[in-house]
Amino acid sequence: MSGPLHIRGSVSVPEAELMWRFSRSSGPGGQHVNTTDTQVELRFDLAATESLPPVWKERALERLAGRLAGGVLTVRASEHRSQWRNREAAEARMAALLAQATAPPPKARRATRIPRGINERRLRVKKQRSETKRNRRGNWD
Repeated sequence: MSGPLHIRGSVSVPEAELMWRFSRSSGPGGQHVNTTDTQVELRFDLAATESLPPVWKERALERLAGRLAGGVLTVRASEHRSQWRNREAAEARMAALLAQATAPPPKARRATRIPRGINERRLRVKKQRSETKRNRRGNWD
């Protein structure tokens, strides 16, 4: 777990740029919760980082603008009773967030026309179905 945070391809964030903070977590655990700092907060200064390519950094800053506080991206994890597992969860969440935010935009969809044959076949089947139903409406008197 300790080491650089792998994002995508050969790009990773050095461990020195990640800031960890631990605090007491609420939830299940009984007396264990009251004595150990299991909640994990992982912070990454996205605005000041030099480890991401400039294009990725711009993309991430734009896409994560609502989640950033002063250019810093924060992820919390407290679902596990163990600090170690919460650290792993926070790292995984941070890596997924950054990978998604730095991904290239999807390819633009090129509009295509429906082939004439398909449209004609659809109308022909529709007309046949209509005929079948019209023939069923005979005089029942």
